[in-house]
Amino acid sequence: MWHVLVVDDSTVVRKIVRRILESADVRISEAPNARQALAACSISMPDAILVDVDMPTLDGHEFLRQLRRMQGGNRPKVVICLNENDVAQIARAMHAGADDFMMKPFDADHVRSKFKFVSTPHAPGEAAIPLRVNRQRFPESNSVHPILPVRPC
Repeated sequence: MWHVLVVDDSTVVRKIVRRILESADVRISEAPNARQALAACSISMPDAILVDVDMPTLDGHEFLRQLRRMQGGNRPKVVICLNENDVAQIARAMHAGADDFMMKPFDADHVRSKFKFVSTPHAPGEAAIPLRVNRQRFPESNSVHPILPVRPC
């Protein structure tokens, strides 16, 4: 079973995402802040992480930078939740280590689409995405956004 960590200071958002992803037979763990999420990752690295960008004390960008420096921290697919549809903020999130992004507010179909890899045949613990690059793929065309930086594995 896949393991997804949901990191958001909003209890409501964590509960909504839990309900959406548990219906896909995914094990969910929650963290109300980035520090607790990093502590959880040091014990057991999840297969994927949904993290809010705006959190007190340690924001989503710094969480990503610290996560990616941890042993095994390059393995999880990380989707960052943004409040603004701003290219600069998207680029900053991708540069910090996000694999994908999602705008708030979101709906169930949007969340499922960002975590559709959980239904792929490879086993949990294996890389969900073989190459981790800082780019946004657009599902309709499978094209890559030209503005966002690409980072080697």
